[in-house]
Amino acid sequence: MTPLGRLTREPIDAAVLVREVARPAHGAILLFLGVVREVNDGRGVTGIEYSAYEAMAGFELQAIASEAADRFGPADVVIVHRLGELGLEEASVGIAVGHAHRDEAYQLSRWTIEELKRRVPIWKREHYVDGTREWVDPAGRPVAEVQT
Repeated sequence: MTPLGRLTREPIDAAVLVREVARPAHGAILLFLGVVREVNDGRGVTGIEYSAYEAMAGFELQAIASEAADRFGPADVVIVHRLGELGLEEASVGIAVGHAHRDEAYQLSRWTIEELKRRVPIWKREHYVDGTREWVDPAGRPVAEVQT
């Protein structure tokens, strides 16, 4: 299978991701879902809005999936990231990996999410229970506060 990286505005279907990486050669299939949580940095959250430089983000997701499969291969990798407004408990990112071995599958999954956070131009704007909204760097770097 060709490694896949894509953006979507639709809910992420975990079962579809798992099917995309399932192969008889794989002894390990891992699924990582990043979901919207109710508290971030001590503040109550009601949802998140994701936006992206879509052409570049799609290219980078595909590049990361290909690099991951090459780096830890032979492996199958699928990365999907949501755009738009998401509520609590909705998946914002899904990563499925299939590999012959467990340890490599875990390493591949961790490497993939860290590269995604570091390289992909996707921005998130948290919506707080007090009615404010702020842009937050998904990689955890400081961002100037902008409230609307």
